[in-house]
Amino acid sequence: MRNLSVIVSVIALVSIAVFSHESVYPPPTQSDFILKDFHFANGQTLPELKIHYRTLGKPQTDDKGIVRNAILIMHGTTGSGAQFIRPEFAGALFGKGELLDAEKYFIILPDDIGHGKSSKPSDSLHAKFPNYRYADMVEAEFKLVTDGLKVNHLRLVMGTSMGGMHTWLWGETHPDFMDALMPLASLPAPISGRNRMWRTMISEAIRTDPDWKDGDYTAQPRGLRFAAEMLFFMGGNPKIHYEKAPTGALADKALDDYAARMMKTTDANDTLYAIESSRDYDPAPELGKIQAPLLAINTADDLINPPDLGILEREIKRVKNGRAILIPESDQTRGHGTHTIAAVWKQYLEELMKQTERP
Repeated sequence: MRNLSVIVSVIALVSIAVFSHESVYPPPTQSDFILKDFHFANGQTLPELKIHYRTLGKPQTDDKGIVRNAILIMHGTTGSGAQFIRPEFAGALFGKGELLDAEKYFIILPDDIGHGKSSKPSDSLHAKFPNYRYADMVEAEFKLVTDGLKVNHLRLVMGTSMGGMHTWLWGETHPDFMDALMPLASLPAPISGRNRMWRTMISEAIRTDPDWKDGDYTAQPRGLRFAAEMLFFMGGNPKIHYEKAPTGALADKALDDYAARMMKTTDANDTLYAIESSRDYDPAPELGKIQAPLLAINTADDLINPPDLGILEREIKRVKNGRAILIPESDQTRGHGTHTIAAVWKQYLEELMKQTERP
């Protein structure tokens, strides 16, 4: 009982620490950056590609005109930069005196291609929207940072899930552009095995649905419901699912409630494109190009990136300044979604920031 009391007390203190900063960090500024005549890697083009973004803080330059305080944080599949403006993330990191204090750092939170308020299939083109991939998304992020925000150096590049995979690609394609890298809930390897299978299942559920009508539907096809259920299933962990739904009826209700919400707030084409954008992701061959210190963080209860595959432990050895942390399952972890609960992993971010601090 004494141990249980200690655990409860610790969780309570963590909760107080997180939620007490909810109103401390400044509200983000939102804007759009328009990329003219954007060329995708597959040869497709858009005359205008809109990238929506949020920023907190202001850029600061050194005596050589190099920005030294900019931080890029990238979101996951079907998410947006808005997902970070919450007590569990911004409240734990962006407040005064916190690790990524918005009064000290210039924080950049983009909505990636096909996500949030950036250009996406549901705007007008539907299934005629270019088939973007991760390389296109990283290129658009780079243009936003450099051409749009006039930032010539990043103090830190980090991301969650898909954003974590982008972080590996940033380290390879722009190795001298950042001081540190921190991918969360991701692997530096192709989307294969079960990870590829569940994504293919979503794609097929939407594409083979008669109501999809080659992307020109007037009401959301039923395949989107299957996508919602699969994302709900893969994103959590068994313990949390069981605790919240300990009976068959409650399990059915939890799944139904989540799917119903997603059917009202998301679009089938947007979801389809977002899921398929990972199809050719494979940073493994170029890991040796990464120069900046990289700290990869995964959790043991992540169903999308299961630790028993041994991929992260194997591939991190090829990153010259790389290190990997596997956080054990606990009462604070939430499966794949742990990536947005900063209290679980921010001690490792603090280590990385200290390690890469300039004299």
